[in-house]
Amino acid sequence: MSNRLSVAVIGAGPVGLALAKAVSDAGHQLLAIATTDPNRAEQVSTVLPGVRIVPVIDAMQGADLVIFAIPGTEITKLVSGLVKTDSFTRGQLIAHTSPEYGYEVFDEALSLGVVPMAIHPAMRFTGFSSIDRARLNESYIAVDSPKSVLPVVQTLAIELGGEPVHVPAESREKYAEAVSVASTFTTLIVGQAINLLEDAEIDKARNLLAGILRSSLEESLRTAVTEIDPADLLEGDIE
Repeated sequence: MSNRLSVAVIGAGPVGLALAKAVSDAGHQLLAIATTDPNRAEQVSTVLPGVRIVPVIDAMQGADLVIFAIPGTEITKLVSGLVKTDSFTRGQLIAHTSPEYGYEVFDEALSLGVVPMAIHPAMRFTGFSSIDRARLNESYIAVDSPKSVLPVVQTLAIELGGEPVHVPAESREKYAEAVSVASTFTTLIVGQAINLLEDAEIDKARNLLAGILRSSLEESLRTAVTEIDPADLLEGDIE
């Protein structure tokens, strides 16, 4: 994206904080972050000293790009409120980070001339900004927007450090499910393996598993059978 943008981020959780840092690192002007959580505000001040921490409506004023880094279930209601308060600006780029939805969650604001986009980094955020920022540079980012705007959101994804993949609205439900399954089962299986080793009083259980997990993941991505019962994984029946 050749032009530098003024950017506001709505939400200061792990996703919002990592994207705010990425936006700043890309050379854009980070105007403000909106949060009402004192603990989140303190973390913002630590990671991004000097950035304004303000209410949502104030954050949006003067922003070329507004990133809604909040749960998907909250977006439509917030957008509705912002429409009623005339908080959007014609030509303003607006993006959300939820895996479940495409840009249709901004439909109510389209009549105001906004440019809707979706950007979801396909990674697991830790809440540790330095780790999340580094992982963002290795991630794929699911994007969606009207066809004419796809080059813009794809460029934004690249500037955030990731590689864009177009995931349209009709594919979002299965995409979100796949992300959830991968994250949940990884946590469950790794936790089970650690418990077995610790029960056996084996030292450095987590370090021991690291190499196995990395090689197993790489091999699974190369050869995985897609039609399996997840319960079989827990019973050890898949060879």
